[in-house]
Amino acid sequence: MPWAAPIGTGQGPLNPYALKLLRDRLDVPLLVNAGLCLPSHACSVMEWGFDGVLLNTAVALADDPVAMAKAFAMAVGAGRSAYLSGDMKAQQSAQASTPLVSTPFWHQS
Repeated sequence: MPWAAPIGTGQGPLNPYALKLLRDRLDVPLLVNAGLCLPSHACSVMEWGFDGVLLNTAVALADDPVAMAKAFAMAVGAGRSAYLSGDMKAQQSAQASTPLVSTPFWHQS
């Protein structure tokens, strides 16, 4: 259960490289624990392939803990779905994802 950041700090994933490397190298269920503050933090680690998050402070200290817990649940679900869907591979240069002919705003002479 790796930490995203020191417990209770809410700083979010401080070392994404190390977390991703850990996830890539260990073929066991991994939960990220500690340091998460925002639902987007949870979504990110789920997108990286983690199996779940364990949190308390982010929900317990929220102005509306019930709403924050719901937001985290949705973020975890979205991150997991994104991971399972498979992301596009980054490219060095722009690549059109649609054909250039017959697309809107294409001006032909």
